[in-house]
Order: sequence, then C-alpha cells, then structure tokens
Amino acid sequence: MASVAVAPSTASAAASGLAENIKIEILPFIRTYNSGRVERLFNTKLIPASVDPRTGVSSHDVTINPFTRLSARLYLPPTAVISPGPSKKLPIVMYFHGGGFCSFTAASAPYHNYLNSLASEGDVIAVSVDYRLAPEHPLPTAYGDAWEALLWLTNGCRGLDRLLKESGDFGRVFLAGDSAGANIAHNVGMRLGEKGMEVEGIALVHPFFWGKRAERRTMSAFRAEVFDVLWPFVCPESDGLDDPRVNPLADGAPSLAGLGCRRLLVSVAERDLFREKGVAYLNTLRGTGWGREAELFETKGKDHVFHVFRRPDEKTAELMRRLVEFFKDKNRQPERDGCSLL
Repeated sequence: MASVAVAPSTASAAASGLAENIKIEILPFIRTYNSGRVERLFNTKLIPASVDPRTGVSSHDVTINPFTRLSARLYLPPTAVISPGPSKKLPIVMYFHGGGFCSFTAASAPYHNYLNSLASEGDVIAVSVDYRLAPEHPLPTAYGDAWEALLWLTNGCRGLDRLLKESGDFGRVFLAGDSAGANIAHNVGMRLGEKGMEVEGIALVHPFFWGKRAERRTMSAFRAEVFDVLWPFVCPESDGLDDPRVNPLADGAPSLAGLGCRRLLVSVAERDLFREKGVAYLNTLRGTGWGREAELFETKGKDHVFHVFRRPDEKTAELMRRLVEFFKDKNRQPERDGCSLL
C-alpha cells in the first residue's frame, strides 16, 4: 500500500493542480473529487467474454437484474460445452472478486484470467458476480447483489443459461472469493444459515476481516491505516471497525456456528496482514462445535492475493490444487434431477 489521504492540506493541494479538488484518497484503491468524480486507481484492462485460447474455457455475460444492472460472467470448461447433459454434471462455483469493495469487475483482466484457470483446472462451472461497487453503491449493496445472484442461480432455474442449466450440478454449489470477495462469501454464508439454508461449501481466500484490535505489524503499520479508513469509506452506515460484517469475531457478533455450508476452506498467506484474523476465524468456528469439515490452508512466504496479481509460480499452483480438491468432493454423488440445492 502506498498511502492514505483524507481531505488533503492546502500545502499538498498547492503541489498539484488537481490535488485541491481531491476529497478522499485511499491508495492504491481509489480517489474521489469534490465534483463527485470517482477515480479507480487499479487501472487494469477489461477483457470481453470469449473463448480463452489457453484453456478452452468459454465465457459469456448474463444479466441477473436489468433494473440494477447486476450481472455475472459464466465460465464453462470444455467438458460442459462439448458434452452437456445429465451424463456430465459439474460443480458450480459462485465467485466474488476482491478489490476493497470499490475496485475491479468480473471483466478485469486479473480476475478474468484467474477464473479461466479455475474453471479449466477444476473442471467446474464458475459464475463470477459483477456486484456493484462503493462509493457509488456503498455497502451493504454488494452483499445484497451477492445474495440476489445466489437466488437467481438456485431458485427454479428460470431464465438460466442453457449450458449452465444442463451441465451444472445444483447439488454442489460453492461460494468462493478472495479478500473483499471472501468477506462477501462469508456474509452470504451467514445469511444462508439464518434462513436455515446451506450450500455445499465456502472457500475464503485471504479474507478481508478487520477490527479495532486487528494485527498491526511494524512493517505494515501504514497498510493497517489503509484498512482503518477503507471500511468506513465503503460502508458509511457502519458503527465502526467492529461491525460484525468486517469483524465476525467482535463481541456480540452472530455465532459462526450459523454458517450455512457443509464444508469450509480458509486460505491465508504467511505475509498477509489479514492472516491472523483468518486463522482466528477458523479457530473460533471450530470452538463453536460447528462439527463440520473446516480446514486451514496456509501459503508460506507469500502476501495478500498473490495468486491473482503475481506471475504464476509453484505456490500459485499449490493453492489452485487445494481449491480444486475442495471443489471435487469425490464422496458426493452428482445431483441428477432438479435445480434447487438450498
């Protein structure tokens, strides 16, 4: 992280003609101006849906809600395209991208490329949700969009893509995401549990969990300040950093025993500022007597979301293999009839 600036001083404004118009700057995520303009600083290329020549995965965009423009990008591995039908039912992974709730889209190059790899190597159908972003759409908008996308996927199959409907195993739906996307997956999982519903599994990769007493390592103190500022920026209705939505371990937060899934995987990275919260999350869940499959997977020597934004290496491949194993539950028979899993 580079720096955090809120309402810059007159001196700093004089240094740049544009700086005097800056309202809030949270680096490296976002900059807003008094005019209302929003500048997203992760300037990644947007890639149209297509057939990926590297993996053979076919992607296309679907509209979930035309009024809010909520959409998703579907990723179909070659097995789903070549031989769709009851003989080949694939797990469905609903994925929520990261970016601090205010950056990236399902079409952003790093996530588009990663979802192509996940669909290919996992032989799964991936549904990458293009939820709305703060500050134009502050939280809890993204949580609501994620919930609506899940209901669209699982309720009656009306209006679903034909290949998804024919090749997807609606008895093996997973939620997954990294960073802010993992936070979204957790919150959707808690809402499932509140309603007495569940999915097959949830995979939280480097989850964005924070709090007033969050880990503040000496070398990363300035990064901690970023997250202290980022949460109230994306969720202005929040009471603070111990809001259960960002700190599920806060006093008074709902018990994690209510998480609505049959299996859970929490992935952390050794050098990630969020590591300790992720480990504590899993330990707290186990301490509730949840009694289901819950596993921690740690990558040594790596930092936050390295597998999406760094050049692929053995550690990236190792994390991918673990996720693929998680989505391939060989003890469960594919669902043959019906479309509702919840």
